[in-house]
Amino acid sequence: MLTCELKKITGIDCPGCGIQRSFYKLLEGDIIESVKLFPALLPLFFLITYTLIHSKLMFKNGPKIILSLFIISTLLIVFNFTYKLVNL
Repeated sequence: MLTCELKKITGIDCPGCGIQRSFYKLLEGDIIESVKLFPALLPLFFLITYTLIHSKLMFKNGPKIILSLFIISTLLIVFNFTYKLVNL
């Protein structure tokens, strides 16, 4: 796995730390551990997948759903990062 340069230099997790391990656990079928490692992985996966499909099919409510998934993903990343900082 790739190492996080920010964590290597500062010792502090970056907002994206855990996404590789989370993806690996998801591939192994361990959804609960995947969510624990990086809670935003599944919403990000749905966001990317839905955006790609929407770009071809142009769903009626596509932009609203994309915005909602983006907001959910962003909030999860911010909350997860804040939680990691508070619990150093």
